[in-house]
Amino acid sequence: MTQIIRTSAELRDRVAAWKRSGMLVGVVPTMGALHDGHMSLVREARKQSDRVIVTIFVNPMQFNNASDLDKYPRDEAHDLAMLEAEGVDVLFAPGVDEVYPDGFATKVSVSGISEPLEGAFRPGHFDGVATVVSKLFGMTQAGRAFFGEKDWQQLQVVRRLVEDLNIPIRIIGCPTIRETDGLAMSSRNVRLSEAERAQAPALHRIMTAATEQIRAGAPIGSALEQAKSDILAAGFHDIEYLEVRSVEGLRPMETFSEPGRMLVAAYLGDVRLIDNIAV
Repeated sequence: MTQIIRTSAELRDRVAAWKRSGMLVGVVPTMGALHDGHMSLVREARKQSDRVIVTIFVNPMQFNNASDLDKYPRDEAHDLAMLEAEGVDVLFAPGVDEVYPDGFATKVSVSGISEPLEGAFRPGHFDGVATVVSKLFGMTQAGRAFFGEKDWQQLQVVRRLVEDLNIPIRIIGCPTIRETDGLAMSSRNVRLSEAERAQAPALHRIMTAATEQIRAGAPIGSALEQAKSDILAAGFHDIEYLEVRSVEGLRPMETFSEPGRMLVAAYLGDVRLIDNIAV
């Protein structure tokens, strides 16, 4: 049975006992509203760890829109049932006061890699991510952490953070899990209307077609312009970004000269969807 722990002191004692027995501890940081994408991370953590902690904390520090924070789905009972089915050892679900107690005055900021794409459209978002991830690594004392590649930029920010601050944890990136029609699994998908849900898979199809054009020799700029037109025609609006960036360092790519990643953020109705695929 999965144990629910809500304080870092209790968690520290549990993890210390595991480590005294020579166990490797893995952590899967989440904001809840769990789906099979999260479970794929849990399954990988189970393969690579002796004990698995899943954290659920809807981090107010990484939302730059208060209404988005309010709308974020929360269902701890549903999440706990999923975790128990996967054999998770501990659900760490701290309250806001546990993570950010009175007098909390520290912010972790990763420059450079956090600034374009999501960083440009969600000011302060990655400061919130970097700060809470630093806290969760310290609270869980895990040896490995598992993150999905769907949030590609976030994964790169966390890797940079761990390397720069010499945090003794190994970051494992896991492939994006998709619905059968190609839509990347996301907690936000439940907010799509029936009609929007039918339109949503077009995003991945159009990105895939554009990457195939680039691999075949089409200029990146023209392939992206055609993809933007196709995305809008499919019912999306307000494309915040659609870019090809280098895998290493997320540098803008104008020519296909090294491994790249195509990344997008666009609205379907009032739901902001993000995705990325390898180029």
